[in-house]
Amino acid sequence: MEKLDLSIVVPVYNEEENLEPLLAEITAALKDEPIRYEVVFVDDGSSDSSFAVLEKLHQADDRVVAIQFRRNHGQTAGFAAGFDQARGRYILTIDADRQNDPADIPAMIKKLEEGYDVVNGWRENRQDAFLMRKLPSFIANRLIARLSDVPLRDRGCSLRVFRAEVTEELKLYGELHRFIPEMVSFAGFSMAEVPVNHRPRVAGTSKYGISRTFRVIVDLFTVLFLRKYSDRPMHLFGMLGISSGGLGVLMGLYLSWLKVWSGIQANNFWIGFRDYDIGERPLLLLAVLLVILGVQFLVMGLIAELMVRTYYESQNKTVYYIRQVIGGDANS
Repeated sequence: MEKLDLSIVVPVYNEEENLEPLLAEITAALKDEPIRYEVVFVDDGSSDSSFAVLEKLHQADDRVVAIQFRRNHGQTAGFAAGFDQARGRYILTIDADRQNDPADIPAMIKKLEEGYDVVNGWRENRQDAFLMRKLPSFIANRLIARLSDVPLRDRGCSLRVFRAEVTEELKLYGELHRFIPEMVSFAGFSMAEVPVNHRPRVAGTSKYGISRTFRVIVDLFTVLFLRKYSDRPMHLFGMLGISSGGLGVLMGLYLSWLKVWSGIQANNFWIGFRDYDIGERPLLLLAVLLVILGVQFLVMGLIAELMVRTYYESQNKTVYYIRQVIGGDANS
């Protein structure tokens, strides 16, 4: 496969009016740059004539690569397919709606060449509705930055450039494209963030709404689990199991002590012991429930450990990421 300098990956979903102007802007932005590039459009099951437009663009410019999905799979799958197809040393992602400005591409590449593995765009002056887009995005960015220890201002900007070895390590599925910075950080790659121009949409309709905020929150739990416990799940489930089971045992001991103390205080120990009823107390039910949950968490942890070992050992996968090797038999 011939290696290029840059691959531009563009997921497309019902953007027939934007494709030709976007390609013209990319061409104009890179015409004075001494790089060989391709533009990989991934048609994510569009219901309009987007792929017909892409076919025409390919006929006019052989730097255009068009991939068509059989059905709509989502933006994450679009990025994954584009990464698999890309031939560039650098891989840049950009939205097809033309809100990202291709004129920012040369500056982002220069920033990458300062030694970073990934450069993220930051929409400093975002041109979106405040209540429906900007406010939820601001809250989500702050929350995710606090929980993940990845202090980016803007995770939602698709304008992002990678070294090819980074995309080779990324395993995208579901809707994890929103957490690419967290996955990159988890693998130990270096990142930078630069301000980029953001423009209002001039054609087509937005595919996003407020409902995706809730999906982001759910996906966040997945990413945090993968970041901290993907190779040692027993640390999480074991901690939950011991905490839950231990609290249940303490509650049970407390109730048992109350029953024994009732017998000690009575004139007849066995009569006092028998007459003090704990069977109907909600605290006893809670104690039993916590013990059962503790056992279940421990069993889940053991099963997860077996699955993790099967995952790594059956595929000969490593639990580490190597930047480079100097000396020895490095080529092997």
